[in-house]
Amino acid sequence: MTPADVSAITLTLKLAGLTTLLLLLIGTPIAWWLAHTPSRMKSVVGAVVALPLVLPPTVLGFYLLLLMGPRGAVGQATQALGIGLLPFTFAGLVVASVLYSMPFVVQPLRNAFEAIGPRPLEVAATLRAGPWDRFRTVVLPLARPGFITAAILGFAHTVGEFGVILMIGGNIPERTRVLSVAIYDHVEALEYAQAHWLAGGMVLFSFLVLLALHALNGKTRVL
Repeated sequence: MTPADVSAITLTLKLAGLTTLLLLLIGTPIAWWLAHTPSRMKSVVGAVVALPLVLPPTVLGFYLLLLMGPRGAVGQATQALGIGLLPFTFAGLVVASVLYSMPFVVQPLRNAFEAIGPRPLEVAATLRAGPWDRFRTVVLPLARPGFITAAILGFAHTVGEFGVILMIGGNIPERTRVLSVAIYDHVEALEYAQAHWLAGGMVLFSFLVLLALHALNGKTRVL
C-alpha cells in the first residue's frame, strides 16, 4: 500500500465522519417533520430527499458542479462571502456527500420516529415535559436504534461514493482523492494488485456494515 493510498483512506474516513455528523444534525429535524407533519408538501419534500436513491450520481454531480461553479447561484454566493468556489475542494466533497447520502440517514430516522407513535409523547406532556424535554427523554432513547442505523448507513454510503465525488472533487492527491477514486486509478493503470488490496478492504467493510445492521435489527426485535 502506497503513501498515496494511505492518504486516500484517511481522507475518506475524514469525509465520511464529517458527513455523517452533519447528516444527523440536518436529517433529524427533516425526518421528524416528515414523520409528523400533516402538510400537503410532505410527499414533495420526501421525494426530494429520496431523489439520490434513483438519480444517477453523475447527474447529481453535474448539476451540483453547475450550481457551485462561478456562474451558479451557490458559487456566486460563496465568492461574495470570500469563501471561494467549492468544486475541487474538500468542502465541496462534504456538500455533495451530504446531499447524496441524505436519504440513507433521513429514512431510518423517519421510520424510528413513526414507530414511536403519539402515546409516549402525550404521556410526557401530561407530566408537564416541554417539547425539548420530551424529545430528549422520550424520543431519543426510543429512537436510538434508528439513529445507530442512520449513522452506519450514512457513513458506509459516503465511504463508497464514486460518481458524484469524481464530478465535484476530481482527483487531487491529499485534497479530493478518496478511496473509490484511488481504486479506479489503480485499475486504469493496470495495477491490479494494489486495486485488490483496496477493493478487498471495501468488500470486508461492506460485509461488516451489513453484519452490524442485521445484529442491530435482531436485538431491536427481541426488545
